[in-house]
Amino acid sequence: MVQELTKNQFGLPILEAKNLTRRFGGLVAVNNVSFIVNQYEIFGLIGPNGAGKTTLFNLMTGLMIPSSGQLLYQGTEISQLRPHKIASLGIARTFQNIRLFSELSALENVRIARHLHINSSIIKGILRLPTALKEEQKSQQQALELLKLVGLAERIDEKAKNFSYGDQRRLEIARALALEPQILLLDEPAAGMNPSEKQQLSEFIRSLREQFNLTIVLIEHHVPLVMGLCDRIAVLDFGQLIALGEPSVVRNDPSVIEAYLGNE
Repeated sequence: MVQELTKNQFGLPILEAKNLTRRFGGLVAVNNVSFIVNQYEIFGLIGPNGAGKTTLFNLMTGLMIPSSGQLLYQGTEISQLRPHKIASLGIARTFQNIRLFSELSALENVRIARHLHINSSIIKGILRLPTALKEEQKSQQQALELLKLVGLAERIDEKAKNFSYGDQRRLEIARALALEPQILLLDEPAAGMNPSEKQQLSEFIRSLREQFNLTIVLIEHHVPLVMGLCDRIAVLDFGQLIALGEPSVVRNDPSVIEAYLGNE
């Protein structure tokens, strides 16, 4: 039986999965999963390929609707909401397979996300009324600041398709931050990175939490990065939650060693 503490040194519960299940015909991708993510913590999801990690992210962001169970954000049920509504509430994500607008510039990619926070109507924008212009200028400045934050300030006009894999990852994080989230979901952010880049990424993720007061949930296959970065870790295997706790506890859990860690 997996046990979890509902209170820790970080903050109140901000995201809660209650008996969350997702079926695809006879396949159960997520099976009766329950956990709580506390405010301001870095929470890791690990497990073998096909364990249900990305499906769980899709449930959290409205790309999929659970077959049963509940997903609560700040105490409010969100599992039936559409993706744009969940994003507007404060949950943003990156993807395992990067989903940028390849023909648009770095600046345009980030500004698109900023439009969620623009209140002026389309008519005001077309007429170039002062309120609309002021919001557009603010959106432009915030997008520039985010690109500077991720180290892409010198490439704002370059098309996303011309960026290296690592820089596309950074651009995608900047776009997610443009939504002004309270929870940032990162799906395999270290994929394709060398050890030095992974260390830099770990430090960068910590800095994001501090600078933006974020709660961060990440999926990652690189076990040393997860163990060194995350405050708590949930381990999935065949869609089921088999372990949950601090890295020191999870690392030594026999079921985790058998299912995933092996001799690592």
